[in-house]
Amino acid sequence: MADADDAANNQPAGYVPPRVWTWDKESGGRFANINRPISGATHDKELPVGKHPLQLYSLGTPNGQKVTILLEELLAAGHAGAEYDAWLVDIGQGDQFGSGFVAINPNSKIPALADHSTDPVTHLFESGSILFYLAEKFGAFLPTEHHARAQTMNWLMWQMGSAPFVGGGFGHFYAYAPLKIEYAINRYAMEAKRQLHVLDTHLATHEYLAGDVYTIADMAVWPWYGGLLTGTYDAKEFLSVDEYPHLRRWAELLGAREAVQRGRIVNRTFGERQLRERHDAADFEAGDDRSDGD
Repeated sequence: MADADDAANNQPAGYVPPRVWTWDKESGGRFANINRPISGATHDKELPVGKHPLQLYSLGTPNGQKVTILLEELLAAGHAGAEYDAWLVDIGQGDQFGSGFVAINPNSKIPALADHSTDPVTHLFESGSILFYLAEKFGAFLPTEHHARAQTMNWLMWQMGSAPFVGGGFGHFYAYAPLKIEYAINRYAMEAKRQLHVLDTHLATHEYLAGDVYTIADMAVWPWYGGLLTGTYDAKEFLSVDEYPHLRRWAELLGAREAVQRGRIVNRTFGERQLRERHDAADFEAGDDRSDGD
């Protein structure tokens, strides 16, 4: 911890961490209206329930895209039971703190899923848990062969543990923090680059993350790391993403899949193509396409 002699070099200058931290809502920057140091609901609000057994409550961020990509892949593979309603959770407005959402996910993060085909209803949160549940439920995109299954789970858990460095770390300090802190940006840019190199090195000798089979691990990793290659945080040049040709080959391979193209726009509120809610396959043809950048 910095002492008084170092304080002049801190950001802001003169800052020394107090002995006991207290919450200052005004220091939250762009996300001050939705961040707080306690959990639980802030208001009563029941969640809507549509006509399908699977009810998804989400937003088209990378974590949300993982689940909608899998659901669209399941439907494309002929699993009719994977039909779903996808309801928009506007985290900027605090929808994730409604009592109905908190009842499914006490951590108040998207995505959350309710499976009404079970009695009682099965509640799921954390994108990795949802992917694993759906893959097991439908017997798809999770290999049964020992080594391929192990590799799938390795890379799925790698993504779950690594992405916070890219999103909450690099993305936050590079794109969203109220001031540019050189140390923080350098720290997380280094980690983001290391992770990109991990993927590029592995994909130099593997078609997909688990080898020659497309799995939920690819669906989990693609929205985050494929996104860095295509413009997330406007950091392509900053991170020199052209240094990773094998990762690009893989990202383009997945990005060309029709189910991926559909899944990535569900519950999306930004970018060129948006489908804010999805209740039927026909919704894609009557979607809310916009042209406000990507």
